[in-house]
Amino acid sequence: MAALCGSAIHGSSAAAQSEIPQRISFQIATGSSTGTYFPVGALLSEVLSHPPGVTRCEAVNACGPAGLIVSTMASQGSVANVISVNAGMINSGFAQADVVSLAMEGRGPFRKAGPAKSLRVIADLYGEDLHLVASNQSKISTVAELRGKRVSLSPEGSGTIVTARAILAAYGLSEKSIRPNYDSPEDAADLMRRGKLDAFFLVGGTPVSLVQDLVTEGAAHLVPITGAGLKRLQRESPYLETHVIPKDAYGHSPAVDSLSVDALWITDEAQPERLIYGMLKALYSPTNRPALQAARQGLHFLDASYGARMAPAPLHSGAVRFFTEAGLLKPEVKETTPKPGVRKT
Repeated sequence: MAALCGSAIHGSSAAAQSEIPQRISFQIATGSSTGTYFPVGALLSEVLSHPPGVTRCEAVNACGPAGLIVSTMASQGSVANVISVNAGMINSGFAQADVVSLAMEGRGPFRKAGPAKSLRVIADLYGEDLHLVASNQSKISTVAELRGKRVSLSPEGSGTIVTARAILAAYGLSEKSIRPNYDSPEDAADLMRRGKLDAFFLVGGTPVSLVQDLVTEGAAHLVPITGAGLKRLQRESPYLETHVIPKDAYGHSPAVDSLSVDALWITDEAQPERLIYGMLKALYSPTNRPALQAARQGLHFLDASYGARMAPAPLHSGAVRFFTEAGLLKPEVKETTPKPGVRKT
């Protein structure tokens, strides 16, 4: 009898254990913990994670696959994320479309490593603006006036520094023609307040809080990206699109001609199709729209209609499946070889 009871208890325990979903760890590399990517990663982690016992996950597609734990990691930024994801060192990350384009072609910071053949896109998340922030004391009003000035391009490994270098080149400037600085935007803002920096570049979803603070304090203004250099820039960097930062986006500032670039959620081709598909079903579920809208920043923030937008890297197979079922991609037409037969006359 004792043996029978023991068997029953063991059987019940095994059955209970089989019902507990296997833990699935999935990381998102973002950027600086004080940057614009990090809070978006934290939002995705909150929405998609599906640990046991979470009540809100009982609703259909409110969370990702059962057992999924999504974690957000700080990083150096877009370039570092692309390298880590393509090498399989991290599950996924955020990266600017212009940076991904260079990676796919093996150009710029990816010249030595060669094309990133394993890179895949989960979704186009949102559009970010290029901010060229200048100290009011510097009286800088055009890109050309950066010559000889103290300018922060952002740290190596970031997406901002790639875009900043492309802008300088398009306007006939180089790092030798300015007094370059490679501090983070946060440190750059501090230097500007202390009169030790004339300008800095920053790519982020409008409004960016540290830019808001500088403009509101009367310490800085935004410099427009216009003129002949803009045309050269777009020829070289087609994923940089013209965009106007709207009036009053920063205090009582006027509208400013600038550029936008899409923030892509990238992964590698080896990630399971079912996992990527399941995360996207949760991300774009109507259940989660209020939380996403409350955190909205930049352009087309986490809108499904833009998720499958043409990107410089192929969509992951799980993303293709989701966006096709959602009617946002045309079904792939598989080529078939006609079977030989007798031609009827």
